[in-house]
Amino acid sequence: MSFDDLPLPEPGPSQVRIRVRAAALNFFDILQIQGKYQYKPPFPFTPGAEVSGVVDACGPGVSGFSAGEPVLAIVPHGGYAESALAPAGHCFPIPGGLDFPEAAAFPIVYQTSYFALVDRAALQPGEWLLVHAGASGVGMAAIQLGRALGARVIATAGSASKLDFARAQGAHETLLYTEPSWPDRVKTITGGAGANVIFDPVGGDIFDLSSKCIAPGGRLLVVGFASGRIPSIAANRILLKNISVVGAVWGGYVQLHPAYPAQAHAALLALYAQGSLRPVVSLRFPLSQAPAALAELSGRRVLGKAALVV
Repeated sequence: MSFDDLPLPEPGPSQVRIRVRAAALNFFDILQIQGKYQYKPPFPFTPGAEVSGVVDACGPGVSGFSAGEPVLAIVPHGGYAESALAPAGHCFPIPGGLDFPEAAAFPIVYQTSYFALVDRAALQPGEWLLVHAGASGVGMAAIQLGRALGARVIATAGSASKLDFARAQGAHETLLYTEPSWPDRVKTITGGAGANVIFDPVGGDIFDLSSKCIAPGGRLLVVGFASGRIPSIAANRILLKNISVVGAVWGGYVQLHPAYPAQAHAALLALYAQGSLRPVVSLRFPLSQAPAALAELSGRRVLGKAALVV
């Protein structure tokens, strides 16, 4: 990566140009830079899919935004910059009480978790929700959302400090997934039944063991493969326990349903207004230190979210 001067981008039809004040980091940014993500912008490109800042120009056909208005936005890429272009339909006013880094950290992880828990798993009040990587950005959002939706939340993480963080987000129970007995602990906590919904952004061994502690009729959400290994499951295990293995690829769904982010954002805003959701940005770096910030994220040293500040 290099830190360079580029021409100011001009907004096209249905685009808003944002003078960026903060850009949030996501694990898929790393995969995209490595050429390992399903969405592959042509090189060279500027990474970054979540930004906040102020509107400074609108393209043809855009209404409802004014210059100087604080907004948060989801962009295809290009967020690690002083200016970025966002589709007008994926650009929203910043709710009161969030600073720019927190606003940048709001859209994608909460949208992903909402899509997975509500649209894909139909999580119900009173169900047991197991959230893996509970100290990650998407894990933080899943814990907060699960609690807001009335679920009883168990979170896993890899260290005591991360378990503390998960509890601070609302997890009722926490487990170290470095201890091989964690699936048995899930069964004990749930009275022998297992978790009704399992939110798995890790894959690998975590997925394999999750299939051993899921409740009959449960839903195992495949959210990502942060471990690096794409797992598989024996079909007889799906059959005998009547479980569902459910894909939850928010980005792919949005490509087919461009209006979805606005619908989900409205629901998330209502939960934010109730005090149920609050993004935590534990690390903030200047824009010029993007590689160092990504190294912290890759090294699993970020609690919640990290952001670049412009």
